[in-house]
Amino acid sequence: MKLNIEPLIPDTYYHIYNRGTNSENIFKEERNYNFFLKKYALYIYPIAETYAYCLLKNHFHLLIRTRSEQTILATRNTDDGGDATKQDSLSVMVSGAFASLFKSYAQSINKSYHRTGRLFEEPFRRIEVDSDEYLLQIIKYIHRNPQMHGFVTDFKDYTHSSYATHLLTATTKLKREEVMDLFGGASNFVDIHLENLMLENMQLFTLE
Repeated sequence: MKLNIEPLIPDTYYHIYNRGTNSENIFKEERNYNFFLKKYALYIYPIAETYAYCLLKNHFHLLIRTRSEQTILATRNTDDGGDATKQDSLSVMVSGAFASLFKSYAQSINKSYHRTGRLFEEPFRRIEVDSDEYLLQIIKYIHRNPQMHGFVTDFKDYTHSSYATHLLTATTKLKREEVMDLFGGASNFVDIHLENLMLENMQLFTLE
């Protein structure tokens, strides 16, 4: 039985993560990473703010905060019908946005690489982040993930995470200012990322 598949609710921080079916690579070549981010902006930006991300060959990690109930409901373009409660409807809308992202990206990959079937595991995983300290550690965990998995010897060199973007001044949809406030500025952001991770229950983040 899969862990971490609880309903998603408004105004809540979540660590979202998933991988390719049977650990298949979801990013086949360099151009796929930017393509995924464009799809992500299209489907997820309307229903969630993004604080951190990391895309690896066969999996990804995101830190998001779902938008308000009013904002999420404003994205609805069809009648949800039935006897579902408003909270059920909101959860379905948020999960549906991610499902649409994965489906659209998978269809493009299938067409480009002559494959068929699902690309991502279902359902995708999510863990609520319920404290500032947990939030800080999750951001650090996400950014250090490429080094933890041996993709690079230094996570700061990895090009498909939000680490470097947080240290730039160019316009971004990332919640850079909020992240910097959490860490206490850019200098602390860098220093804290070099410290050992202090996440408890690391088995929660294992994709099995």
